[in-house]
Amino acid sequence: MRSHLLNDTTADRYRRSVTEGVERVAAKLATTDRPFTGVTVDALAPRIEQIDLDQPLHDTTAVLDELEEVYLRDAIYFHHPRYLAHLNCPVVIPAVLGEAVLSAVNSSLDTWDQSAGGTLIERKLIDWTNERIGLGPAADGVFTSGGSQSNLQALLLAREEAKPGWAGRENGDDLAKLRVFASEVSHFSVKKSAKLLGLSADSVVSIPVDHDKRMQTVALAHELDRCKRDGFVPMAVVATAGTTDFGSIDPLPEIAELCAQFGTWMHVDAAYGCGLLTSLKNRDRIDGIERADSVTVDYHKSFFQPVSSSAVLVRDASTLRHATYHAEYLNPRRMVQERIPNQVDKSLQTTRRFDALKLWMTLRVMGADGIGELFDEVCDLAEQGWKVLAADPRYDVVVQPSLSTLVFRYIPAAVTDPSEMDRANLYARKAIFASGDAVVAGTKVDGRHYLKFTLLNPETTVDDITAVLDLIAGHAEQYLGESLDRAS
Repeated sequence: MRSHLLNDTTADRYRRSVTEGVERVAAKLATTDRPFTGVTVDALAPRIEQIDLDQPLHDTTAVLDELEEVYLRDAIYFHHPRYLAHLNCPVVIPAVLGEAVLSAVNSSLDTWDQSAGGTLIERKLIDWTNERIGLGPAADGVFTSGGSQSNLQALLLAREEAKPGWAGRENGDDLAKLRVFASEVSHFSVKKSAKLLGLSADSVVSIPVDHDKRMQTVALAHELDRCKRDGFVPMAVVATAGTTDFGSIDPLPEIAELCAQFGTWMHVDAAYGCGLLTSLKNRDRIDGIERADSVTVDYHKSFFQPVSSSAVLVRDASTLRHATYHAEYLNPRRMVQERIPNQVDKSLQTTRRFDALKLWMTLRVMGADGIGELFDEVCDLAEQGWKVLAADPRYDVVVQPSLSTLVFRYIPAAVTDPSEMDRANLYARKAIFASGDAVVAGTKVDGRHYLKFTLLNPETTVDDITAVLDLIAGHAEQYLGESLDRAS
């Protein structure tokens, strides 16, 4: 079985196997005519269940044939222009090449003696991102698995930085005094992180949003003031630069002023909106981000990178010490004095992929402007899509997009019952998914069901948007017609 190990004697076998796999995927991408086949769980699960993993096929071609049946044929393809659902982007080719390289070499980014140049490349990209944000010369950071981990680490640092202000610093009961402030449409990982960090159930204070789904700074100021008056500690404010549901961007300069006034850690969750760091014309939409104490970026959203590729950035590199633990077998303390760069000193993870290589390859082939052009295209497309929806009497659109998300609801003229409208919209979404003709997302706004386009594919056109809107209306009308027939 040693013939399956990747080494100097199996290089030709590796080349043949990877080439065969790449050709299969390339052929599939070239011939995919819709984002999904519509396969159901009940249809697909038995195919996978019947495979006996203790009986290998011993042949790459046979395995790829099987993979076609259980995965490739029915995968959901984000590159298709009518995949309009979640924050999933088509990926750029240089990044896919980087993925192939990093998987084969299999560096681990926890220590220098497992990565060498990989460590320096990751550090260079962290510096590059910090320069784009404007965090200053003392800034640092580390790559993570995604926005949820980045938010968790940022709030861990904020919690530890808040400790000197406590009475009886190490008394666990004092955790109940900490408060985190985030808008009512912030990412769920904020509340999840608070729980993981041992904070109380009511530690996350939800701040209302305005008509454009942006945090109301007047309400934030009120809550910060009340927090202080009631003897609690304002641990952090989480501002969002690109909410998951609406793509809305909180007023960062005003929030920064309040954080400075109250001595509160400012974290900006820019997992979605980080693409604006490379924008050629919309960078000013995130002005104020440079005043943050920490920032989350997800390159695997608006930088068109394969999952996973994310980072947490901090203004003050010394705050990363709160995530540092030393093990004699891995990163003993003496290595710090010897100036050996170990990324595990900054990370919540130990073993960690060289995901930074994908972004490195992208920047070296396309440049930052190339990424920015693509992200600007999808933002422009969203603006055009908003105009289409605003002019279509069949739909109610919630807000004008700040990034590339559209949230809307089918409103049949003959129906006045909001619950019946909910059911029609839910039915339309499910019917489109089952058909495979398009994939759209859904959410709730003021307790009512809405549909959502998350536009991250520059190949999507206004014609695609209007075609999918017609499909939604058709399915919704079918449901309402059948509902009337049932009622009669």
